[in-house]
Amino acid sequence: MQKKPVYKRIVLKLSGEALQGRMDYGIDPGVTHSIAGQIKEIRDLGVQVAIVIGGGNILRGSTASKFGIDRATADYMGMLATIINGLALQDAFERVGVFTRVQTAIEVREVAEPYIRRRAIRHLEKGRVVIFVSGTGNPYFTTDTAAVLRAMEVGADVIIKATKVDGVYSADPLKDKKAKKFEKLSYIDVLKKRLKVMDSTAISLCMDNSLPLVVFNLTKKGNIKKVVLGEHIGTVIEG
Repeated sequence: MQKKPVYKRIVLKLSGEALQGRMDYGIDPGVTHSIAGQIKEIRDLGVQVAIVIGGGNILRGSTASKFGIDRATADYMGMLATIINGLALQDAFERVGVFTRVQTAIEVREVAEPYIRRRAIRHLEKGRVVIFVSGTGNPYFTTDTAAVLRAMEVGADVIIKATKVDGVYSADPLKDKKAKKFEKLSYIDVLKKRLKVMDSTAISLCMDNSLPLVVFNLTKKGNIKKVVLGEHIGTVIEG
């Protein structure tokens, strides 16, 4: 008997780096196709899905600013990179029969809708996957913060953050074999331990609005479905 999803509406936070797969930069079509297939699975279960995508596989504003580019300008460049990623995801979704809408905080009317909260909610109610791009539309704010803002605005039940490891660790498990995995954490713990889950602004927003966060490994196929069915994978952060 098929389990029922424990979440009705989710926001999936994807880093730009997640799309590059094993490439040094750019977009791996195999990765976008895999993500599209996994999202189709949960969409077919009746789960409403919104996605916030980063742009680090093309350009990260905070990194570009270190090379002499004005920080605000660099951040806007990074936001434009997220639009490219959003369009790549949209193409992959629609190839597997999942209708989508790309909504952007920076207007690019030829390729995406402007972000309008009520319209986004209506798309979700109609079963469309909504891809939010260009962050908050403001420099100095990360796409992590954008994900929390959008999740609160559309009334999401949870944020699920895709990473390359299976949860939150005390240190980078790819570099430190003694790193300890946390099954559950409170937001205060994340802030006190300075764990690199999301930036402190995003974590504080989650805490202030009692929005749960699940951190999981995207590279293992089927994990998105496991999260929405309530299986114990990754790390759950709440409270």
